[in-house]
Amino acid sequence: MTSAADEHHTVAGAFTERVRGVSPEAWNNPAPCEDWVARDVVRHLVEWFPAFLKSGAGVELPQGPSVDDDPVAAWTVHSDGVQALLDDPATAGKVLSNPHIGEVPLDQAVDRFYTADVFMHTWDLARASGQEETLDPGRCARLLDGMLPLDDVLRKSGQYGPRVEVPDSADVQTRLLAFIGRNP
Repeated sequence: MTSAADEHHTVAGAFTERVRGVSPEAWNNPAPCEDWVARDVVRHLVEWFPAFLKSGAGVELPQGPSVDDDPVAAWTVHSDGVQALLDDPATAGKVLSNPHIGEVPLDQAVDRFYTADVFMHTWDLARASGQEETLDPGRCARLLDGMLPLDDVLRKSGQYGPRVEVPDSADVQTRLLAFIGRNP
């Protein structure tokens, strides 16, 4: 089993490759998420997670430039800050407290809620910017297996769109994307 730090390093590294691969004119291309453009995929990750950490664990991440000014630098500063948090041995002893999820070891909360989000949004950014869309099938399977039993809870959260119907024989990436409301 990989550590939360190793998982983030791998997943964020793949997302970083996509961020660096977006051509300047593609930042305003439509993204698969309704009413989003490519830049908004980065904005989402850079904006929701710092508030989640600060309110739940008192952790403040470094802030880079705005996503509007420099999406690559905004992502890089953010991602490096998350990696530094996970690489810090003191993080293992910290807890994140949230009214929706209770108390969770901080590194596990980052892995479960944030790194998984980065992984899924890698496809969104790749699709919006015309880059390689293939996701790691093992990670897709683990996420899908963990999410399927929570279907009702996830739908009610408002964080996922309506499930898209795909054949049972579809590959695991297609099934994951369809589950979270994407039309693969």
